[in-house]
Amino acid sequence: MRKLIIGLLILAGLAVVIDFSVAAYSEYRVSRALRQGADLPADPSVAIRGVSFLGQAVGGRYDDVWIRASGNFPHTPGEYEFEANLTGVRIPLHDLVDGSLRNVPAEQVASSLRIGPTELGRLFSIPDLQVRGPQQDKSDGTGGSGGSGMTSTGDEPLCLLGSLPELPATQYGSSKVFVQADLSVDGDQVKVVATGFCAQPGNEKTIPEDAIPEAIRPAVLARFTRTIDIKELPFGVHPTKVRADGGWIVAEGKGVNVTIDLDRLQQP
Repeated sequence: MRKLIIGLLILAGLAVVIDFSVAAYSEYRVSRALRQGADLPADPSVAIRGVSFLGQAVGGRYDDVWIRASGNFPHTPGEYEFEANLTGVRIPLHDLVDGSLRNVPAEQVASSLRIGPTELGRLFSIPDLQVRGPQQDKSDGTGGSGGSGMTSTGDEPLCLLGSLPELPATQYGSSKVFVQADLSVDGDQVKVVATGFCAQPGNEKTIPEDAIPEAIRPAVLARFTRTIDIKELPFGVHPTKVRADGGWIVAEGKGVNVTIDLDRLQQP
């Protein structure tokens, strides 16, 4: 009986190793296909998740495929992060193993485009631009008072902090201003609209609102206002909502019962 139990444990261990190895190789093949088709600068991260890869492969249906990549966005200069979760993906095993897959049916795809602080600084022509939490989030240090946690869902204003060299800095020791902005999706565009000024963030010195002449306040707010053309998220999904996450702005969208083209990870 002891030998039988040991034998079964060895077989179970071998099954796990084989399952993991085949999954890892398949993920590599998908990653290479994505990089070549979408002309990415590096292999994207791919994870085929589920209890048993081989069990999913036999049925030709994969519960959850996760993809993350960095690359250039055709409509806006700079490098961004792309992410997609594919649910109910149907791929024949031989197509998955030999890397010949191109068009892939999926029951649902959730896509997102993440724009980080460096790229936001370039878009706004404010190199040290930071996204901060709404003013009311002051209790836990994750936003408002200078933190960088979950900042906004898009339904509430957020704050932007950045230096404007054209403003005098000598009296306040800084040329930074702290403005309040609304974040929204309009069609295939993400709009960041500065509407006013936020209170001074923690111990960081900024130029107070009352020290900015009324005549130039609209010009200051205009510097923190931008429209970002998204056009499409990964795999042709259109953005439906936008949120701020830490110092990042994240546009998201979903598609249902779609056939995705792996070449369209970042192409129009």
